[in-house]
Amino acid sequence: PPAQAQPAPGPMPPVVYLPDKPEIEPRAVEILQAMSHRLASAKTLSFTSVATYESPARTGQPLAYLVKSEIALERPDKLRVITPGDGPASEFYYDGKTVMAYTPSADMVAVAQAPPTIDEMLHAAYHYAAIYFPFTDVIVADPWADLSQRLRLAFVVGRSVVLDDIKTDIVVIADDNAQAQIWVGAEDHLPRMIRATFFNEPGNFRHTAVFSDWRINPKIPAGAFTSKKAAQAKHIPFAPPG
Repeated sequence: PPAQAQPAPGPMPPVVYLPDKPEIEPRAVEILQAMSHRLASAKTLSFTSVATYESPARTGQPLAYLVKSEIALERPDKLRVITPGDGPASEFYYDGKTVMAYTPSADMVAVAQAPPTIDEMLHAAYHYAAIYFPFTDVIVADPWADLSQRLRLAFVVGRSVVLDDIKTDIVVIADDNAQAQIWVGAEDHLPRMIRATFFNEPGNFRHTAVFSDWRINPKIPAGAFTSKKAAQAKHIPFAPPG
């Protein structure tokens, strides 16, 4: 009989080796704390994020999807995220009192009351509407405090000069759920790229965010954290998709 095509095997769970006790290199901590201090001490920030998500194709192998976002924030209670593509364009505004998630192509907006800080707002947005940003770890009030609570492993891989010809230190961290490789500017202490894998995700896909166009303490125009056009769009519930 003719040969039959065999079905592709399902994705195997990744093999994960974590130490029984936390193994944290002091130099890795030094790099991450310097990054955290640089970000946390800025009253205002703006930068660009290009995130790459992997998901399986019909072959079972990963396809990559890119999403670009332009971010501006003012601590402790203002955030704007403009996402022009790929995929449907979107706009997100938080002014310390309300959040607006706007889809220009459909002229629809979801509006909700919000907690009084960026950190609390991000938690609420995820809980109530499944909104998550791949750059969340770099905009919270204290990135190191957020990371250090759950670290099982942290070590320095070495240095690179590839990303925008900037000298970066490469640090790997891991907790019970994920591993992340972080490229941090050796001189400016700003994150340039994060590449993460999640241990329980079938396929062991990679999630990458590349950061550029960093501006520390820029002057952000009044009214930048809200939108009259979005506010006048058709209102829909602030809830998870579907």
